Order: sequence, then C-alpha cells, then structure tokens
Amino acid sequence: MSHKSGFVNIVGSPNVGKSTLMNRLLGEKLSIVTSKAQTTRHRIRGILNHEDYQIVFSDTPGVVNAAYGLHESMMKYVDSSIKDADVLLFITDIFENTMNHKETLERIKLLNVPVICLVNKVDLKDQKVVAERLEYWSKELPNATVLPISALHKFNVEPILNLILDKLPDSPAFFDKEAISDRPMRFFISEIIREKIFLNLKKEVPYACEVEVTDYVEEEDIIRIRANIIVERDSQKGILIGAKGRQLKYIGIDSRKDIEKFVDKHVFLETFVKVDKDWRNNDGKLKKYGY
Repeated sequence: MSHKSGFVNIVGSPNVGKSTLMNRLLGEKLSIVTSKAQTTRHRIRGILNHEDYQIVFSDTPGVVNAAYGLHESMMKYVDSSIKDADVLLFITDIFENTMNHKETLERIKLLNVPVICLVNKVDLKDQKVVAERLEYWSKELPNATVLPISALHKFNVEPILNLILDKLPDSPAFFDKEAISDRPMRFFISEIIREKIFLNLKKEVPYACEVEVTDYVEEEDIIRIRANIIVERDSQKGILIGAKGRQLKYIGIDSRKDIEKFVDKHVFLETFVKVDKDWRNNDGKLKKYGY
C-alpha cells in the first residue's frame, strides 16, 4: 500500500484565520490564536499522522511590509514556506478584497505546486458577497482550487483534507509517526504565555513582548516552569506588571491553565518581566530569541 507524505504550508495576510485553520486540521491547538493581527511570529509545524499518510502543516506569520527587524525575520518564514511547499494553502477571508502584499500574490500565481485558495469567515457575510469573493479569487488564481470555509465553525474543513491527500506525493514519513511538531516543549509554553499577553493587554505592548522559558523541570506529579517576559521599555514593564502586580498575576493564571491542558499535568509557573531595549530591531537579540 502506498504512503503519502509532504509539506502543506499555510500563507496569507494577517488575521485571516491561518492559525485557527491549522489547529482545526490537526485537531490540536499548536498555534496561538487572538483577534489581533501579527500574533504568529514563527513558522510552526504541526504533524498530522495516519497509517497511510503524514501531513506536515506549517503555520506562518501574516504577510506584512517589514517595519522592524522582527518583521523581516517573520517574512523569511513566509518566503521559505512558499519555496518548499508540496501543497500551498493560501488563505484569505470574506473581508479581504485583494491581497495588499502584491509581490507575495504574484509569487503564488507562478508556483508549480498545487494551490488551494480558502476563503475564510464565510459565515459573516451573505451568500451574494461569498459568491463574489469566490468568483474574484477563481479569476485571480485560475490554477488554484477555491473553497469557501469557516475555520472557526469547522465548515468545509474536512474537504480540505481530502483535497490535500489528492495532491500529496507518494513518500515515506519525514518525521516520527508519534510526533505532533518539530518544535520543543519550551517553545509551546512560551507561545501560550505570549497568547495570554495579547489577550490581556492592548495597543503596542503585546507586540513589544517576547517570552523566554528559562526552566522546565518535570517532576513526578508537577512541572515547574520559570519564564521571562521580555519588553523593550521600562514603561511597558510597568503596564505588564500592573497595579500591585495584578496584570502579571492574571496572565500567569490564564497561562498556567492552558499549559496544564497542553502537558496534561499540574504546573507551577513563575513569570518575571525584564527589559531588553530595542530587541525587535537588533539582529543579535533577535537570534538570541530564536528569530
């Protein structure tokens, strides 16, 4: 019996639902999800295993014009995802009239690999608008398969898997069949904490934050974790900690609950806030934090 395996990479503008879609396809929350744009900063691989196939999904940052050194690193992940895809999932949504980043769209048009164009959030507009968007993207990407979906409500998510399997090459598995990602546990812990920062704080502060897990000690009945939340300025540190430490406490409580679900064990979490000035624009600091 043949075995299929390949890299299925998800690209699109910020906040169109890329992370929600990957989590739905995997049946596992690996990518953090918030309503704020540019939440995803890394290329996050999630591995879907079956006796007959292995699909290696990649969630990528939203396509943006770089304003910081951090954005340039994020766009490198998008670039590599377009280059090494066996199947490309291009995701847009019902509110996006056209892709603002024209260069990326032109590259997608010239790809020699199968492209599946997914128009997300179709539950939020009437059928006339949905039909117009589907017609637009069918003309814009004539070689792509265009499908309306709602990743949040799981509408049309199952057919995506069938489309992918039709287009995947015959190949042995690239990763161990027990693996769900190629990222270490510390990475996912830091992402969970970063998600809670985005959900609890407004405006610029979440974008200036990075999370570094410094200790991860697994004992028989508990996991002890220490994490540094990095900010760029002392004023951001004050906002993050909050009056009498309340804001940091809420972030810690919310984070611990989700980490316990993820690791399926009791967790003791300590968080500290540290200032690392201008880390988003410093190549050495970006490398230190994994970009």
